[in-house]
Amino acid sequence: MPTKPKIKIIDNNELRKEIDEIYENMNQINVAKWSLSMAKHILKIVNIDYKSINEIEEGFRINELWQIKEARMYDVRQAGFKIHKIARESDSEISKTALRVVGQAVGSGHMKEHAMVASDYAVKTIGLMSSNDLESITLEREWQLNEINKFL
Repeated sequence: MPTKPKIKIIDNNELRKEIDEIYENMNQINVAKWSLSMAKHILKIVNIDYKSINEIEEGFRINELWQIKEARMYDVRQAGFKIHKIARESDSEISKTALRVVGQAVGSGHMKEHAMVASDYAVKTIGLMSSNDLESITLEREWQLNEINKFL
């Protein structure tokens, strides 16, 4: 069953649907890998060095450990919560939204559905940066589609 965006965004609905169909048929570990890749991609776009933020670096590490069954789902959830706390404290809407991508991506180890929410937050981030330019948003969805295909 297709997912519905949980946040309000301007989007390329056809590309989102295509990504969603692929996502639906993937296992949670590969979805988590895609999510982390997407998070690193969006952080690079907004010029946030995740290696300088312990909670993000730790969140990525915990999700990767979960992927190989060396971390608990509880640990993944807690790591995601810490990143969302940083997002709430951010004074820039773009940074806040990009950090939401990261929190949702890390949380994809807890619930697969967090990956599509991360995907939508990435689109929202691009929308904020480009005044909702559909061409920029489409380029982000094309990147996501290309990236998710690497994990099939």
